[in-house]
Amino acid sequence: MRLACFSSAQGEGVFAASAQGAWLRLGPRQDLADWLAPAGQARARQRLAEASADVAEPQVWLPPVAPGARIFCVGINYRSHAGETGRDLPPQPSIFIRTQESLVGARAALRMPTASSHFDYEGELAVVIGAAARNLSLDEAMSCVAGYTCFNDGSVRDFQKHSVTAGKNFDASGACGPWIVTADALPDPAACMLVTRLDGMEVQRSSTSLLIYPVPQILSYLSTITQLRPGDIVATGTPAGVGARRDPPLWMRAGNRVEVEIDAIGTLVNPIE
Repeated sequence: MRLACFSSAQGEGVFAASAQGAWLRLGPRQDLADWLAPAGQARARQRLAEASADVAEPQVWLPPVAPGARIFCVGINYRSHAGETGRDLPPQPSIFIRTQESLVGARAALRMPTASSHFDYEGELAVVIGAAARNLSLDEAMSCVAGYTCFNDGSVRDFQKHSVTAGKNFDASGACGPWIVTADALPDPAACMLVTRLDGMEVQRSSTSLLIYPVPQILSYLSTITQLRPGDIVATGTPAGVGARRDPPLWMRAGNRVEVEIDAIGTLVNPIE
């Protein structure tokens, strides 16, 4: 099952589900976290079985992020990316946070900052939390997962040298979507192929099996710090190929089109303005 947020013709945020392409509205976007919980997913499946889809193709996708949710990101989580940056492998997951204002949905424009030309892409697999969880063991960690989505951790590299928070949180600099694929449809998040393209040119390719810290370890670690909540997003890190480490550097520019494809999920596409 796929779960998505989009803007209705009246400009309202809507949450919807799909099993075979067309979409069925379930309620307002602010209720997203409730639908991600196990009981909510069961209700969504029942609604899909009983009702006809009422949206053929959303025109304005919104990031599938619940209001009030946190966006946790893991830095340097592929050996290939650690190698290209010259960084040592982190002794534990390296966590930072993005704001909701820094993310847009599929097809929406990423905004190139006027203060910098060093605007970089980072394709990632993101985990969506569906159940409150604290102090999870590795064996328990996957029990809180609602599903998965594509993530572009757009980074302003010169500001990132000031601080990670600065470089990762320009408004509309990253993206998430186009939808959430529920965990039952993607039983092994370590068996996906992630590909990033800039204007059709492949710039990143990696199996998610190559994460330094796999999904259960990330979630167990995070849950020792804070209670994970339904709707929270956990972006798991990017592989090698980022623009900043190319010679010459390859920055995103106005007029470009960036894609993050994960074979078991779909493709997150955004123009750059």
